[in-house]
Amino acid sequence: MFDSGFGGLTVARATIDLCPDQDLVYFGDAARYPYGTKSSQEVRDHSLQIAAHLRDNYDMKMLVVACNTAAAVALAELRDMLDIPVVAVIEPGVRAAAAVTRSGRVGVIGTVGTVASRAYERAGMELAPTAEWAVAACPGFVEFVERGELEGPQVRLLAERLLAPIREAGVDTLLLGCTHYPYLARTISEVMGRDVVLVSSADETAFEIRDLLIEDRSPGRSGRHTFVSSGDANAFERVGRQLFGRELLGAEEHRWETS
Repeated sequence: MFDSGFGGLTVARATIDLCPDQDLVYFGDAARYPYGTKSSQEVRDHSLQIAAHLRDNYDMKMLVVACNTAAAVALAELRDMLDIPVVAVIEPGVRAAAAVTRSGRVGVIGTVGTVASRAYERAGMELAPTAEWAVAACPGFVEFVERGELEGPQVRLLAERLLAPIREAGVDTLLLGCTHYPYLARTISEVMGRDVVLVSSADETAFEIRDLLIEDRSPGRSGRHTFVSSGDANAFERVGRQLFGRELLGAEEHRWETS
């Protein structure tokens, strides 16, 4: 499982809860975050490099792309590259939002890169063609989460400004189209109002992972959980434990070679 940093820990947490018998390796590319402001080619190159590293160093039977930006631009190439299931977060999130909405008006927020890819509109047209989708980029949210700043006046001010067009669209459901965003759910919910249901793709993605592994389960076994960061491992452990919980006992460090 990989993400640009800490956001994918929401998917890791849900997956471990549903599949406690499975070994999980989480790779956070903290040295090169955020992905949402990078070009599509950069994100694609980073994603393929991480996938190759995981394939070559771990006995990998499934890859989970726990980064919406990476899923939006690199999913097809990752599936071509690997001969194992590759699960991403976009389609499970769209299906969940479509199931929840009462009015058929759904909002989606994501990084600049995810929104520019139009991946959510394409998935929405395919999976929920009768729904209306209002999409907005939220630059800055990821950076707050990566610093461990989940609440406060600055976060609230940014949320009020960025979520204004989604509120004006009159949605009753808001899909958090970045795995970092659930950590800001309290502020986002306060800005959107009680009548708007927030949907995170983390749980739905974990259900899909569980279903794909149904024939490969070992009841009663306790899986091993490995956390790897391309940035400072101590910093990853400190912030990661705040976000994930005390079960994140430590992090390994992997440094990319520079040419």
